[in-house]
Amino acid sequence: HGAQMSSTVEMPVWALVLLVAFAAVTFASHFLFPSVRWFFRRRMERLVAQLNKRLTRPIEPSKLARRYDMIQRLIYDPEISTAIAAHAAARGVPENVAFETARRYAREIVPSFSAWTYFRFATRAARLLSQAVYHVRAVHHEGDALEGVDPEATVVFVMNHRSNMDYVLVTYLSAGRGALSYAVGEWAHIWPLSALVRSMGAYFIRRRDGNGLYRVILAKYVRLATQGGVSQAVFPEGGLSLTGRMAEPRLGILKYIVEAHDPAGRDVVFVPVALNYDRVLEDRILVRADAGGTRRFKASVRSALWFGVKTLWSRVTGRYVAFGYAGVSFGAPLSLSGFEGGVEALAQDLMGRIAKEVPVLPVPLVATALLQGEGPVDRVALEMRVKALLAQLAGASVYVPRENRGYAVEVGLRTLQARKLVVETDGQVQIVEAERPLLTFYAASIAHLLPNGSGA
Repeated sequence: HGAQMSSTVEMPVWALVLLVAFAAVTFASHFLFPSVRWFFRRRMERLVAQLNKRLTRPIEPSKLARRYDMIQRLIYDPEISTAIAAHAAARGVPENVAFETARRYAREIVPSFSAWTYFRFATRAARLLSQAVYHVRAVHHEGDALEGVDPEATVVFVMNHRSNMDYVLVTYLSAGRGALSYAVGEWAHIWPLSALVRSMGAYFIRRRDGNGLYRVILAKYVRLATQGGVSQAVFPEGGLSLTGRMAEPRLGILKYIVEAHDPAGRDVVFVPVALNYDRVLEDRILVRADAGGTRRFKASVRSALWFGVKTLWSRVTGRYVAFGYAGVSFGAPLSLSGFEGGVEALAQDLMGRIAKEVPVLPVPLVATALLQGEGPVDRVALEMRVKALLAQLAGASVYVPRENRGYAVEVGLRTLQARKLVVETDGQVQIVEAERPLLTFYAASIAHLLPNGSGA
């Protein structure tokens, strides 16, 4: 027996390697990985505790819940089970197949929020990117009203959608208040962007091909997040504006939030946020899509990277011209518990509040003035048009750089000339006819603030 125990056993090298690897994985899964997870979990808890001391709205425990637990909670929910059975019957597939489809949808929707990624990386990157591209200005801020919001309420920022920079800008400006959970579309479903977006607490939504089962799971997740006090950011328009004007609201996400509200429980407070830009990064893509009559425009990651490289090179060579101003206004919050009316009335009320707060910036202002006449115009006449517009915009969220009307006209013209949208010859400023749709796009962003809703 002793000889057998000490005898040599021969085995192929590949089998030995496989055996050692299996043993290592087994050891790690039982002893090392739990310890590593516990170590990082403890560090994350300490980080969150430190963050909550300085955030206006502390991070809710529900936002830190394990992603796996939330997925399990969704797919085993009685309402989801009923939807799975209905999906299986409608598609003529076994229920276990429908169940796996539901699991895939839940994994697609549920984020994996990382406080470190959000506050130590995303907010800093958002600040650097925003300040590198624009002169960022908070044009109007209902400070007292925002400070008076119940700290236990679920806060939902509702915003107009001008550019994909909206996410970056609002993340930067709201960093001191807390972490926002965005609803993002298919554009962010590209690896590794998807992993980064999900770790920031965002959840993915299918805007076009979501079936009944998918919508039930999405609705359930939004309700759980709302009831858990997770601060959210919603674009009621559902997509980027192709014309520059605000679009009619879509009721999907707002409907789910309203349905989650318990009058006897946690209140839901909507904060209107209005954004505008002197230059929308995707403006030409959006204008072409509007002219073509389709929303299926293409904005590839490769083109975005190429745009970034060109911008960086222009900085290195000293030929960089800033994109002008980016303005954000925060309106008076609206409490759901004090609102009387259905979700349609709520959506219209919120869109009206956002529209009222849209910042008036130099480029939209100068574009509007240029479109008011035919043919060339000298600077004196242009400035007089701008003066008349400002008189009509009394009460709006207007940003005049240095509080100097002449300088505002100069800044607006400089930005338009740099992009070759207008030319100036012998003191006469003239629109480049091929670029007129782009000037109309910018003028449209503030047209609703003028009498009769038109700046022309």
